[in-house]
This record gives sequence, structure tokens and C-alpha cells, in this order.
Amino acid sequence: MRTKGRGAPDAGAPWNEIVPLLWMGGHYYRDPMGTRTPAIVGDEFDLVISLYTREGHGPSGGVDHHCVDVPDGPLTAEQLAAVSCAAELAVEAIGQSRRVLVRCHSGYNRSGLVIAHALTLSGHSTDDAIFLVRYRRSKWALNNSLFVDYLNTGLDVARLLTALDA
Repeated sequence: MRTKGRGAPDAGAPWNEIVPLLWMGGHYYRDPMGTRTPAIVGDEFDLVISLYTREGHGPSGGVDHHCVDVPDGPLTAEQLAAVSCAAELAVEAIGQSRRVLVRCHSGYNRSGLVIAHALTLSGHSTDDAIFLVRYRRSKWALNNSLFVDYLNTGLDVARLLTALDA
């Protein structure tokens, strides 16, 4: 599930490198001619973490592919835990010199949340992580203010607070 209506245009590339070995992308982008184009993953990456899936968008067989079902909206404690696990998986893979793609529908919010959390796990401040995601992917990245709040609060604390509401 994704939330519509934030007015974000499609990205100008299928994926962008945020830091060495860590890429962020979506399932669609605008090619240089302005045509909406599917971003189809082959074997460019060693690990693909998909927060949104669509038939025919890859990755190729043999690529380590993990699907994490989270909406582009308020997350439950379990979904926040899944985001944390995905970020830890990405950090571990990068530590093994594996190329990692984290993607969602547009490549802005869900993937941005996982990437920014992975960056904080790797020693970046939250502000630096958010800046890197927006600078390297798009100014539209992390336009879901709730996801920025989760990052500023800390995903572990956000998970505990969310569990209290349940």
C-alpha cells in the first residue's frame, strides 16, 4: 500500500547510490525523454530489499531478495521492527562488500526510511542520514513526515511507543 497525493514526481533514475554499495530506488522512473519507465532489476545487485513488489520488476533469479511488507503510512510496532531488520540486513551486506538496493514504489519514503536507518546504524547522525538520502536520491525523498518523525525519535523508541497504542 502506498499513500498518494504528496505531489512527488517520478525520480529521474531507477536507483541512486546513497553511499558506496548502498543504493535506493523505486519501481518506476522518468527516462531522459520524460517517459515513465519501469525500473527492472537484473543482477546489478547482490541483495535487493523490496518494500513494494510488482510482477516483472526483478530481480533476476539467484539474487538475494527480501520482501518487507510495510505501507507508506503509519506503521505498527511489528512493521517498525521489520524496517529495523531490513536496515540491519543492509548494513551487514555492505560490511561483506555486497551491493545492496533498497526499493519501494517510487523510491522515496519506505526505501528512504530503511536507508536512513541503515546509515544511522553505520554511525551517521539522523540529520546527516536524511540529508544524504535527499541529496543523493531526490529532494522528494522522505516526504512522508511521519517517517522523518520515526527517524528523529529513533526506530526502537518509536516501536515501543507504537506498541503502547495497541
